[in-house]
Amino acid sequence: MTLAPPAPPTSLDRLGETTTLAVSYLRVSTKEQAERGGRDEGFSIPAQRDANLRKARDLNAIVVEEFIDAGESARKADRPELMRMIEYVKTHQVAYCIVHKVDRLARNRADDVAIHLALKDAGVMLVSATENIDETPSGMLLHGIMSTIAEFYSRNLANEVAKGMTQKAATGGTVGRAPIGYLNVHQRDELGRDIPTVIPDPDRAALVRWAFEAYATGNYSTSMLHSELIDRGLTSVPTPKRPAKAPGLSTIQQMLSNPYYKGDVIFRGARYDGLHEPLVSAELWYRVQNVLTAHQVSGEKTQTHEHYLKGSVYCGDCGSRLMVTHAKNGKGIVYPYFICAGRHSKRTNCTRQAMPIDHVERQVEDYYRRVQIPEHIVTALRQMLVRQFDDLHTANKAERHTLAVERDQLRDERRSLLHAHHAGAVPLDLLKEEQDRIGRRLAFLDAQIDAGQIEYDQAKAHLEDCLALAGDMHAIYMSIDDSLRRICNQAFFERIHVYEVENVDHVEAEPGEPFDWLLDPNLHAAALAYEARLRAGEDVKPTDVASLNIDYWVGDTRLELMTSSV
Repeated sequence: MTLAPPAPPTSLDRLGETTTLAVSYLRVSTKEQAERGGRDEGFSIPAQRDANLRKARDLNAIVVEEFIDAGESARKADRPELMRMIEYVKTHQVAYCIVHKVDRLARNRADDVAIHLALKDAGVMLVSATENIDETPSGMLLHGIMSTIAEFYSRNLANEVAKGMTQKAATGGTVGRAPIGYLNVHQRDELGRDIPTVIPDPDRAALVRWAFEAYATGNYSTSMLHSELIDRGLTSVPTPKRPAKAPGLSTIQQMLSNPYYKGDVIFRGARYDGLHEPLVSAELWYRVQNVLTAHQVSGEKTQTHEHYLKGSVYCGDCGSRLMVTHAKNGKGIVYPYFICAGRHSKRTNCTRQAMPIDHVERQVEDYYRRVQIPEHIVTALRQMLVRQFDDLHTANKAERHTLAVERDQLRDERRSLLHAHHAGAVPLDLLKEEQDRIGRRLAFLDAQIDAGQIEYDQAKAHLEDCLALAGDMHAIYMSIDDSLRRICNQAFFERIHVYEVENVDHVEAEPGEPFDWLLDPNLHAAALAYEARLRAGEDVKPTDVASLNIDYWVGDTRLELMTSSV
């Protein structure tokens, strides 16, 4: 025996006739569909409204309230108009809730059941304008089937979209909007098909390239670079709704660390070779990453420098940074001091007393005099290193071929890894680890191959600049102003340690590349030995007396920074 559904709520109109009341619920998924009438989805808001009103007339009902979620996904149940409709039917006598299709209400079974129960508890019958859904057993069965189909459609669509995006990334395509410096455009192929692609932005690409080159010198902080880019006219790409505007600081920070600019596409943690044109070389991109890392770990803050030694000097006892402080005597005279940050914050057990800044300044100046290479050793080093450059130049062609072979093998290995990952043989975490390893090695190989093509005379000139700096360190340091002294300290040294020896401040430093090697007394002794053996008539090679590695001098950013500043 089939039980009939309860009589629907009614009201009396002006003629005393009984009228059944209903509410109508309408929805499209995206804001764009809502603004265009939703036609991409097949049914606009007006079309759904017309169908729901026809269904209401068939039921002899009047729609007393309409609820529209324009641009809301049915995969979530907390849509504002849906929530308002449920609250409305709880406080008003409504017989029917009319929807165009079940999937307008919900696209997963759990939400559908919850919404249906809420309507049922309020005494409201759910009715579909295009499906035979009601409270009869057959109608409820169809409702359950349609809800399940809607959930399957939603989940399957999400999987297909994700699969398509993964495939696009794997073939080098750009997923989503390209970053600043590029434009998303549509081009037609030879068959007339519309192909979405990415091209360098003619108005912004050059500024992005300059930003990477400038930051790689180490002479800019991100905030300084941000200000300079704005002064040079960098703006976002205008859209019909948003005018062009200056990028924020976070945009510049993200830009500098985005591997897209060196030709990579990153999707779900995996790295793919992009089809777009790289704006910077891999070698330049990795140099920028090194500078970013150095700025993160350094105590240096480029916006304000109380003293040119700040950020370069460290406590010789505990290794903490030295901070600037100002002490005032009884007469109101202020004296600047360096104090140990470890002792000040009580992070260490350091007992180092405050150090007058002028004492430390003099000790650093004296240290430059002590480590400056004597002229006769510079001559011996030049003779030995130029010979080494000659040997490298001769072996360069064969070495470049070997490096190119290794590079091709690594590219094949990377492609094989991707194929294995797509086949399910390599997990994502291992893929990322191996891609990072291969990427670092490829960047190194590219840099080595490119460096090998630099003219021999340019390489020798670079060597001469390096020797000139190391042989004239003290004179250079004493002749420049405070801002250039800060750059000089950063270029020559990783850290400058200040010790106390018999109540006197004493300085020792850790030279940075390439000066850590060039200032090494062992290399000096080897150069003098090489010179002596040549004078004795021996056919000696530089590698017979020293282990030499001068390849990284070519294009070294610190050396470029120094030679452009002094």
